[in-house]
Formats: sequence, C-alpha cells, structure tokens
Amino acid sequence: MGMPVAVGPAGVPTRGEPLGTADRLLKLLDEEFPSPRVALHYKTPLQLLVATILSAQCTDERVNQVTKGLFARYRTAKDYARADPARLEAEIRPTGFYKAKARSLIKTGQALVSRFGGEVSVVVDTHVKRVTRRLGLVDTDDPEKIEFALQRLLPKGRWTRASHQLLLHGRHICQARVPKCHECRLYDHCPWEGKRPA
Repeated sequence: MGMPVAVGPAGVPTRGEPLGTADRLLKLLDEEFPSPRVALHYKTPLQLLVATILSAQCTDERVNQVTKGLFARYRTAKDYARADPARLEAEIRPTGFYKAKARSLIKTGQALVSRFGGEVSVVVDTHVKRVTRRLGLVDTDDPEKIEFALQRLLPKGRWTRASHQLLLHGRHICQARVPKCHECRLYDHCPWEGKRPA
C-alpha cells in the first residue's frame, strides 16, 4: 500500500517534503522492512560487503556458493588488499565480471585497511547509490562519498541495518528502470524529478 500522493498541476508528482532527520528516514525504513534480511549469506560486515560486490549481475544463490570457500580463505580486509589478482579472479569466476570484481575487492580491501583500520561501516552498492541520490541524501555517485555521507547522517548502531534496508528498498521498490512509486513509503519525502504518480 502506497503513501498518500502529492500531485501538482496536470497530475505531475511534486518533489516531496524533505525527510528532515535520520530518525524519520529510519522510522519509514523500519515500517517497510522491519526485519531486513538479504539472501546473501554472511557473518560479518566485511563478508556482507564482499558478497554485495559479487552480487552485481549475479544471483544471490551463485554468490553464496562462491563465498563459502572465499570467506574461509579471506578473513580480513588485509587479506583482500594483499590478494593475488589471478587467484582471486579464478575463485570468483562463477559470479561473472570476475576481473572487474577482483579489482574491486582488492581496491576495497586496500581502502578499508588504509582509511578505516580494516573495518567496514556502511555498505554501498548500486541500489543504495540509486536510493540515496533519488532521496536527495547525496549528490554524488561515488560510493566512498556516499558512505561518508551516510555515516554522518545515521547513528553508528544503525549503519548495517540501514544499509540492508536501503538495499532492499532499491531492489524491491525504488528499482532502476521501473520504480514502484505507488508502493513507496518514502514517496511523500522523495524529491526525485523522475518519480511516477503513485
């Protein structure tokens, strides 16, 4: 069930009221996804980040098959930072786009080690990127800048949960090609010019 529609002249959706606070965003996301669960198997934020990178253009089922062995061999961000590219490519080949994904995993590991002491904070994938831009939370496509913006916006204890919720919102509601604006709990707060009448 969608939220009430704010429509301007000729039935064009209005830009929406700003969310105002992180509390409002988190409340709406909690209503939409009270128990956010992604189909990817992971035990740590680092594993979730790795699985998310591998999930681009790949089924979650295939990613879960690959990460079983991968997570046993690569336990820390430092392990990814120091990975042999050819070996890592071979290990993740079934997920497709394995050369680009291996480069991304190695660069991600290096960035986590050099900038964050090897710790993962907010996971930013293509869905999170899209949702945060459409909601006007960020004005960049750079995952690192989005991560910093979300760290400033969200309470630290909610980083992982909110990442899940934003990812699921992007996957199921705020889809790239045909967003389901009529089902969106954030509709009234969405400033995106491309939103559809609900």
